[in-house]
Amino acid sequence: MNKHKSTAIVGAERSLVWLALAGALLGATGVGAAQAQEAQPVAIRFAAQVGDKPFACGQSYDNLGAPPSRATPTDFRFYVSDAELIDAAGKAVPVKLEQDGRWQYQDVALLDFENRSGPCLTGTTDLNDKVVGTVPKGSYKGLRFTLGVPFALNHADATIAPSPLNLTSTFWSWQGGYKFVRIDLSTTGTPQTLTVGETPKFGDKEASKKLGFAIHLGSTVCAAGSTAEKPTDCKNPNRPVISFLAFDPAKDVVVADLKGLLQGVNIDVNAPDTPAGCMSSPNDPDCNPLMKNFGLWFDDQPSGEQTFFRVQ
Repeated sequence: MNKHKSTAIVGAERSLVWLALAGALLGATGVGAAQAQEAQPVAIRFAAQVGDKPFACGQSYDNLGAPPSRATPTDFRFYVSDAELIDAAGKAVPVKLEQDGRWQYQDVALLDFENRSGPCLTGTTDLNDKVVGTVPKGSYKGLRFTLGVPFALNHADATIAPSPLNLTSTFWSWQGGYKFVRIDLSTTGTPQTLTVGETPKFGDKEASKKLGFAIHLGSTVCAAGSTAEKPTDCKNPNRPVISFLAFDPAKDVVVADLKGLLQGVNIDVNAPDTPAGCMSSPNDPDCNPLMKNFGLWFDDQPSGEQTFFRVQ
């Protein structure tokens, strides 16, 4: 009798344990569902403009740079990362990006405004003008993001990288990493002379001049044994953090304004023995004041406020 009673008690205890475990699992599932319901979708919209005019491949624009010049942009793409919304208390809340297998990977997104039409020979036919993800449910009043690719993803093999990091046209080399911004201009003084399918090789200064006036922002002076080795660091990361204290993700648009970026820049000349335009080299005078307009230090001179992005 005692033996049977002991077995029954043990069985009952096991049942209670299983019930407790089942309850815990159900509770965890409920918490997970509640947490999922607390997330809200967000789309941070971007637009490419030249002053108050929308960017379009093949369109020419007057009064750009100093002295004022006429230019036809032939590429307009850039990477952003670490997007955050600022809540009512001033706290920065990371945007969890949708992993769409195309425009976004981990915390990096590519904004692409060229469609490979007309003189836009180096891009793709696809377009993307937004960063999509989720944030915890709440009210947000500001925005912060980094222009560029994080160091951990910047120095790799673009030919085997996931999209959107698999575009060799937005990549320099393993050592240099990605072109965070690729904007090319055909100007009065520096016309584009590329032909279809032609891409100047990395480091070929003379061939690069076929791009016209190039604006390629990326990390420089990266310590590595060779261009085929991953660096340990870069003296000039060149990843400006862009902040807007007033930004409503439901209504506002982040405008990338080429005219603002070119304030004070002579786009009709190219310094001797340097690549086309500005490719972020710290000893290229064509990068001054362009790098400062990105909100970056250049030539040991501190930058002022960036003039590339604005909210409207």
